[in-house]
Amino acid sequence: MLLIIVAIAIISCNANDGMLPTPTLKTVINLNHFNYLYEDISFQGKEVGIVHIYSEYPTYEYAIEPNEGFTCVDDIARAIVMLSKHIEVFGTNENIINQILKLTEFVLQMQNENGYFNNFIWSDLSINTSYKTSIAELNWWSLRALWALEYAYPLVKSDAELTSRIGLAVDRVLTNIKRDLPIDNLQTEYLGNLELPTWLPQKYASDQAALLILGLLKNYQRTNDAVVKNLIDAMAKGIIITQKGDEYNYPYGAFMSWENLWHAWGNTQSYALLKAGRKFDNIEYIESALKEIDNFYPKILRNGYAEAFWLTKDGENYSEIKRNKFPQITYGLRPMVWASLEAYQYSNNTKHLDLAKNLKSWLSGNNEANKAIYNPSTGICFDGIVGPAEVNRNSGAESTIEGLLILLEMEGFDY
Repeated sequence: MLLIIVAIAIISCNANDGMLPTPTLKTVINLNHFNYLYEDISFQGKEVGIVHIYSEYPTYEYAIEPNEGFTCVDDIARAIVMLSKHIEVFGTNENIINQILKLTEFVLQMQNENGYFNNFIWSDLSINTSYKTSIAELNWWSLRALWALEYAYPLVKSDAELTSRIGLAVDRVLTNIKRDLPIDNLQTEYLGNLELPTWLPQKYASDQAALLILGLLKNYQRTNDAVVKNLIDAMAKGIIITQKGDEYNYPYGAFMSWENLWHAWGNTQSYALLKAGRKFDNIEYIESALKEIDNFYPKILRNGYAEAFWLTKDGENYSEIKRNKFPQITYGLRPMVWASLEAYQYSNNTKHLDLAKNLKSWLSGNNEANKAIYNPSTGICFDGIVGPAEVNRNSGAESTIEGLLILLEMEGFDY
């Protein structure tokens, strides 16, 4: 049982759910619930680590999604990144290294013969190869697999056989990505009146392009591959085209996620552009990221969070066709916290650190439900806010890991 206590204010707890109703000055980073979701299993002749996707209130028993399965590359990749960041913050831990090794083995076993990754496995431990969220293709789970494998690589160097297999797996998926993304023909087209790039994953998906950049940056750090650098630049240029509005005009520099849709979850464009901009000293990438961080993020804080909205353009002005206010989830907050902290590390301007703090306080109760979402005494992170005063008290892998990713990134900064 791993519990790292930094400091915590003593606040009375809600008798119904034991959650802290207001933010603390420092937050306990508690892996207990994550460790409950984690399990070692035998899979395809290997001992691997998995993370159960669903954990349902009030007893937090595991559940299975009937069309998908009980564990997936998406969440296991997140777990590898989270545990890697835990080591960055707190130092090497034998148990965590062992978990990373076994989770990495699971990801490797999920690589399809076509080079991409399937996502889910069933309760009988067979691989789900047919459902739309588990097909081995250029999609979220294959991009997360790349990102996670590159995070794992330097941490498992003592296992030469495993590192060799990681390298081969990464080479296979990158060969596919280099083949399947048309970066030799950077053409735009219009959807309605919105100009969009056509060379990103899923043609227009700047959210997936941002995730790809994060994996490619780790790979470039390891390989210095010039083709990978070209891919990063192409993804960044495409992301910038999806940015709409500015300081004075709606939607205030927000990056569209796909087509005319913005959604909070996975909208990691500003963070990815800042990482790439700082790595390659590219001021265009940095300024584009800061436009969203400095203008759109404060509007979100002032006007209330949203789950998604859809845009149209009339002349030079953008307007909103539709907005979904809920559900609001931890995965929707994490990209903004990470980007704000990255901006602070670049600018050394405390407005960016304050922005990150304010965003992070959503976990502790500064939200529309006025309920703490993360419980530092258990490590449970609720699955989100589904109405003005309604919390989904389930606590699955995504919410648990994304909450820890926020807290680990915040660790080391003054609160």
